[in-house]
Amino acid sequence: MNPLSSTDTLPADLDNALLVGRVWLDGSHSGPALVTVNNGQVIDITAFGPTMADLLERDDLQEVVRRAEGSNLGSVEALLENSQLPQPQAPYLLAPCDVQAVKACGVTFAVSLMERVIEEQAGGDSARAAELRDDLQALIGKDLSKIKPGSDEAMSLKKALQERGGWSQYMEVGIGPDAEVFTKAQPLSSVGFGTPVGLHPSSQWNNPEPEIVLAVDSRGQVRGATLGNDVNLRDVEGRSALLLGKAKDNNASCSIGPFIRLFDDHFDIDSVRSCQVSLRIEGEDDDFLLQGESDMREISRDPLDLVHQTIGDHHQYPDGFMLFLGTMFSPIQDRDGEGQGFTHHLGDRVTIATPALGALVNRVGRSDQLPPWTYGIRELMRHLARR
Repeated sequence: MNPLSSTDTLPADLDNALLVGRVWLDGSHSGPALVTVNNGQVIDITAFGPTMADLLERDDLQEVVRRAEGSNLGSVEALLENSQLPQPQAPYLLAPCDVQAVKACGVTFAVSLMERVIEEQAGGDSARAAELRDDLQALIGKDLSKIKPGSDEAMSLKKALQERGGWSQYMEVGIGPDAEVFTKAQPLSSVGFGTPVGLHPSSQWNNPEPEIVLAVDSRGQVRGATLGNDVNLRDVEGRSALLLGKAKDNNASCSIGPFIRLFDDHFDIDSVRSCQVSLRIEGEDDDFLLQGESDMREISRDPLDLVHQTIGDHHQYPDGFMLFLGTMFSPIQDRDGEGQGFTHHLGDRVTIATPALGALVNRVGRSDQLPPWTYGIRELMRHLARR
């Protein structure tokens, strides 16, 4: 599996794209730096930050990025190549967010809603999934994608399913009035393009979740978007929704990148609404190949509704937040045996892509065997004080 180039990794309309990100530097300023891409070169714009959260608060954000005033750190091709090495060499890409909260919305697509209900009823046992899938489809007897969450029709379906013993906590957040919004990862813990993602060693049934991630400032304004992999442990969450933290927030279990594409005249929230996010999983040890898509036009809740359910008078985010919008993709293709569905093997290469945002690429490892997360907010503050 060959490394990906900028043609494979950056937006198809790169000349129109305003990109911001973070890279790791060595030398006298060792640590994270803010960058943009201009004419194929990576430009250090940390002077306009100093954190990504600060940069995204600027009213002149587009102007700052277009001017691209700062040190030239080399070509974007070299940056991508460095980021895909087994031992990355500086400069290499980090997750494009830093001190922002990392939030995620679940069951925002009808297909993923069905799969969450299956996980719950299977109690984390992948062998029961196929049988339960048929039973649930017969029980519900409706195309859930046509039902608006919180509508009278949704509440009528809820009542009918309760009477038949088919209601679920996942149904509640899937078609009820309130979205599921949870904390996916801690500030500065997300990994970026090229860095391995981690599975908890206890998990035997898991998958990537390819998603659009919005970059939102402290005022609740969406400033741009990027790609994310919300690594999902189906057997852990399936045992109990109260294990969501264990299922979702482990070392290297959240990947974001490669860059945040800022909203402007060429890319906006309507562009996000029409994105088709592709997923490609390539097995290192078994030549397995799985491909799929998550079509944002099929989302049950509008992205801005999800933002408004996350921030408002009820909840503030003074450093802004990154918001995973959910996915319709829940892989069910058998890999290790008939009826067992999909699960990761160590070494899998996962590519999440859409033309407007490029591609996010990570290999799969174990969370307890990958480098531990050690660079937190106190270390970032020490780094900024030295600059």
